[in-house]
Amino acid sequence: MNYSLSGKTIILGITGGIAAYKAATLCSRLVGLGASVRVIMTEGATKFISPLTLQTLSRHPVATDVFDERDAAVVQHIDWADAADLVVVAPATANSIAKLAHGIADDMLSTTLLATTAPVLIAPAMNVHMLAHPAVQDNLDTLARRGVRFVESGTGQLACGYVGKGRLAEPDEIVQVVAELLAGPKPLAGKRVLITAGGTIERLDPVRYITNDSSGKMGFALAEEARALGAEVTVVWARTELAPPPVAEVVRVESAQEMYDAVMARLPAMDVVVKAAAVADYRPVQREKVKMKKGPDKLTLELVRNPDILQAIGDWKHEGGGAGANKPYVIGFAAETGDVEGYALDKLRRKRCDLIAANDVSEPGAGFGTDTNILRLFGAEGLVESLPLQSKREAAGRIWRIALARAPGLRAVDGEAGAPRA
Repeated sequence: MNYSLSGKTIILGITGGIAAYKAATLCSRLVGLGASVRVIMTEGATKFISPLTLQTLSRHPVATDVFDERDAAVVQHIDWADAADLVVVAPATANSIAKLAHGIADDMLSTTLLATTAPVLIAPAMNVHMLAHPAVQDNLDTLARRGVRFVESGTGQLACGYVGKGRLAEPDEIVQVVAELLAGPKPLAGKRVLITAGGTIERLDPVRYITNDSSGKMGFALAEEARALGAEVTVVWARTELAPPPVAEVVRVESAQEMYDAVMARLPAMDVVVKAAAVADYRPVQREKVKMKKGPDKLTLELVRNPDILQAIGDWKHEGGGAGANKPYVIGFAAETGDVEGYALDKLRRKRCDLIAANDVSEPGAGFGTDTNILRLFGAEGLVESLPLQSKREAAGRIWRIALARAPGLRAVDGEAGAPRA
């Protein structure tokens, strides 16, 4: 590994799981790359590995008690939180993840995590059934929405005797992610990326509307990954229950027409456009100003076509962009329920996309509202890559890697494709 972490301060949080012993190797690797590592251990962690071991490896005192103030001039957890360039929690138990998700601060590590404004990287480690529990998954999703990054657990023999997902990622894998976050290339630095997300709604009256099941999770994951790669990101988002990620510009819209207007107004300045929103194809011809009252047994609605945003982007790029304007790289999405390849390739060609990410939303784990996806990526030549069931954040990272590999002009000067696994 050619990265240098010289001048970087990393807080290494170690919690009470059997995998705590791996933190010694992780600490040693980070120090070897030049980082200043400050270790915080929970009480449970000290049952598995001695603080003296981490003190020797880090060359700094190890913090275990929030009330053990060694320097009267500072409050230690605030001082460390302010100094950190990155906080790594490895291993992160279900308990520590729950504390961070719900803002509980009852020990040195959880208090420091609430006080820091540095990026946070979590490496979960626990029993396979604990990791899959809805409460744990909800907590992980909550943290992901706040911008916390993860190194996925590995699959293999667990200390409890089970074989499955839940092992702490290997120290060298965690170090690779840390190095890329702090010193790695930012291939989208200086690039402007526009991403649409969520489901548009078309109102019948002030209280009723037509919409779809899009959650916005895939679009937001793509935005978070683009930001991590250095891009200046604009998100145009419609109906979703999620909070948008902290990006350069957030534009809230409701209808397909509003989304069309917001996208087309910003299109000339963009280097990449990702159309991940689920846009209503039709809208009511008549929108009532007051709530419609119950009438006959049958009600007929007359609908009219909405503007096709992806088609307009493709046409603008190839025909109406104008001299000197950017010609953005265009990534579309296709949610299908059959013949995914046929429909995806047809959409890519008709709408002049550079890449299409398609899924069969009838497949378990690939539908609207899930935290996972199963995607097939298509270019002009056909299938580019099939992405198996994985988190939407992981899928987003892979989509960006593929886009960067296929469009070298997207890369920042001296940049290269590659992003931390999330």
